[in-house]
Amino acid sequence: MRPPKARARSVAPERPAVLTGPMVPVLRWPPDEDRVEAIFARLSGVMPDPKTELNYTNPFTFVVAVALSAQATDVAVNKATAKLFAVADTPEKMLALGEAGLIPFIASIGLYRNKARNVIALSRIVLEQHGGEVPLTREALQALPGVGRKTASVVLNELGVEPAIAVDTHVFRVSHRLGLANAATPDKVEAQLHEVVPEAWLPKAHHWLILHGRYVCTARRPKCSACAIADLCPSRAGLQALGEAA
Repeated sequence: MRPPKARARSVAPERPAVLTGPMVPVLRWPPDEDRVEAIFARLSGVMPDPKTELNYTNPFTFVVAVALSAQATDVAVNKATAKLFAVADTPEKMLALGEAGLIPFIASIGLYRNKARNVIALSRIVLEQHGGEVPLTREALQALPGVGRKTASVVLNELGVEPAIAVDTHVFRVSHRLGLANAATPDKVEAQLHEVVPEAWLPKAHHWLILHGRYVCTARRPKCSACAIADLCPSRAGLQALGEAA
């Protein structure tokens, strides 16, 4: 008698438990199109004109603010840049300030020494290679010191150049919980979001997902009772239990 064939196991995509919550299941992808449309229609009603919470006055100060925000809160960055941008809001002024002069303004922000080095270096490149104007193409932005794909996406989206989606910890977490993505890396989640988010909602999707994750769909104690899209969330039961247990 021949032994039965072993069934091939389907391997679910890996999901970082810290970002999505241990009680949230890995969801099938792609999601239902009508549900996705409803999610963003609801978010647009709650936040009709979402914008970055970083303070800036021009493209240069925005690039600097976003670069400084890595592993730091927007509140902390705004507190530091309020004084910094009052004295150095152009590449010329930032270079005149120098690395040693910049550090006291941003010493309250994490990784400030490395960030100071990058800000001075990117200021020099913007001045010498781009005539003092921040280049607003992805390739040129990502060539600047301290500007990676996520930073470039934030800049391009906020300035209306490209409907980019920067996948930070909030976007990653919310996308998984809502079943908009199930990939294991930010780059793959970004690609999945561009596939499923309706084109009309793409320009603001980045901000909606970040702000929803920052204030409602939080990591350790999600506010499901105050969520405008709770009935559209396939992870609702697990999230409510997570919030109650926190």
